[in-house]
Amino acid sequence: MVVSHPKPSPFAGVGVGLRRPHLEEVAALASASVPFWEIAPENVIGQGGTKARQAWTILERDPVLSHGLSMSMGGFDPWADETLSDLVAFLKRTRTPWHSEHLCWTSVGGANTHELLPMPFTKAALSHTVDRVKRLQDKLPVPFLLENISWYAELGEGEMSEHAFLNEVLERGDCGWLLDINNIYVNSQNHGFDPKAFLDGLPLHRVAQMHIAGHSWDEEDQLIIDSHGAPVIDPVIDLFQWVLPKVFEATGRAVPVLLERDNAIPPLAELLAEREKLQAAYDAALAPFAETKA
Repeated sequence: MVVSHPKPSPFAGVGVGLRRPHLEEVAALASASVPFWEIAPENVIGQGGTKARQAWTILERDPVLSHGLSMSMGGFDPWADETLSDLVAFLKRTRTPWHSEHLCWTSVGGANTHELLPMPFTKAALSHTVDRVKRLQDKLPVPFLLENISWYAELGEGEMSEHAFLNEVLERGDCGWLLDINNIYVNSQNHGFDPKAFLDGLPLHRVAQMHIAGHSWDEEDQLIIDSHGAPVIDPVIDLFQWVLPKVFEATGRAVPVLLERDNAIPPLAELLAEREKLQAAYDAALAPFAETKA
């Protein structure tokens, strides 16, 4: 099943990544306290015990988006039949509208590095990744999205820019785009380009979802690191508000945005307070479209 990009879905607003420290508290709620949750299937599939039961209580009660970590879209390791069947069963059980993975490679020789490693920006890597994208799409019961990643050093000599590589993968792979706005900001600061000019030339009509997160400064290496371990800073929120209307104009809808926090995870109340701040920014950016419809 190859699709160009997902159809409009009821998902909108700012959701939160469902994380282990919050499972008990969220499972005890009578209903969702956010528009949706996002979870990695790898954190649930094959798991047992109290935490798994709490996770499934939430996933079967509330709207959920699926975001994978280990399919290694740019890698060479084959996907095991059991891995694919487990993923398909998860997607059907959660009734998620799509599944996303990162535009990177994560494993080699059967060993998972647990890192999102950058692609070489070459024609061979492009063709290989496009083939992997199409093959995975054919195996999934829902549309497929690719997420742009942050990267800190080029993997060998490139034959094209990251901009051209990302554009070609999305168009030739005929898939949706999970636009990570923090990753574009991080890369723009580390590699010296204008993030708005970068976004202007990309296929925003393929965006079905967005990610936003905080980052940190590495003093030793003089780099911004996409750590997901701090609140989102104002320049990233500004870029987020700049691109939201453009995505709306390109897609005809308000796409869901996910607040990621994977390190230095705060109490749930603190995380939800940040979500509310981002929801206000989201609503303000899209207010002209709401007024037009009214």
